[in-house]
Amino acid sequence: MKKGRITIEAMEARSVDTLPIGEEWLYEPKWDGFRCLLVRKGAQVDLHSKSGQILSRYFPEVIAGALTIREKSFVLDGEIVVTTGGQFSFDDLLQRIHPAASRVKKLATETSAFFLAFDLLMNGGSDLASEPLAKRRPLLEDFAGRFFSKANLFRLSPASTKLSDAQRWLASAGGGSDGVIAKRLDLPYQACNREGMQKIKRYQTADYVIGGFRYGEHRRAGRQFVGSILLGLYDDDGLLHHIGFSSGIKAKDKPTLTDKLEAIKQAQSFTGNAPGGPSRWSTKRSSEWQPIKPKYVVEVSYDHFTGGRFRHGTSIIRWRSDKKPSQCTFEQVRQKVDRALLSELGIAGRLSR
Repeated sequence: MKKGRITIEAMEARSVDTLPIGEEWLYEPKWDGFRCLLVRKGAQVDLHSKSGQILSRYFPEVIAGALTIREKSFVLDGEIVVTTGGQFSFDDLLQRIHPAASRVKKLATETSAFFLAFDLLMNGGSDLASEPLAKRRPLLEDFAGRFFSKANLFRLSPASTKLSDAQRWLASAGGGSDGVIAKRLDLPYQACNREGMQKIKRYQTADYVIGGFRYGEHRRAGRQFVGSILLGLYDDDGLLHHIGFSSGIKAKDKPTLTDKLEAIKQAQSFTGNAPGGPSRWSTKRSSEWQPIKPKYVVEVSYDHFTGGRFRHGTSIIRWRSDKKPSQCTFEQVRQKVDRALLSELGIAGRLSR
């Protein structure tokens, strides 16, 4: 902490494959939103991203909610999320990062954000970051009980020392949460390091049609080989939509794969959403792809699918010669909302509208 304007760096998480077990661990759902440190000092409220970027101008309703809290000085660590269509929506959350103030104001009304608090680092004149989480969590629960309400859009993020709760949250990840966070109860806030927090994601698999490919940037023996494959799913109307790509192709497999896919090149493959469309993130290379006959199916491992596409990288598990492309539909990847978890947040009713 610093005198004057309050600043603090966020605690970060180390990725692990399994849930840690022991009395020293506290488990929480891992939310699909923007990590945020909310700092209030009197009439000044600042929202900081994990990387230190200022988010305040994009979420005026969160600022307004923080100013209704009767405590005049505090620091909360939490997650900003947006709900729409019956679940949390990362795509709608991304739309909130807009340069036009008029657009931000409109979206703040149409897609109000929630702040899910999971740590209290300062309360009044007390610096709590140096205290162990075993002390901070009860203080946060007391703070939430006194100051959070449906009107100010602040919610207490659930937490538990029970492994069974963590296993339930991990098994039901999707539609708002994408895994579990485990934190050491015996440590103070570990600003800017990964010693006190671990994240465990739920990885899922599904089958996808290969609708095209991109060549890699480098040539071997004067020839270009496949660098990534473009994946698709069919909707209820039979249209094939591009939903992401996989680039985890072994070098030894690229010559054979290139021959295989070049043999079925054609003028069009994706009949719904196609890659390379106009986007603020488009580059020349991102629009250079080769459509192929939608003939092959692969099983892919992924950690998060939202807004009709993958959020992160994917891994090819195996080729599915036993499956028809038409069987690869959005139904297999539609996320189910964990209503029990959302009910704990007191926003399940809002989601059902």
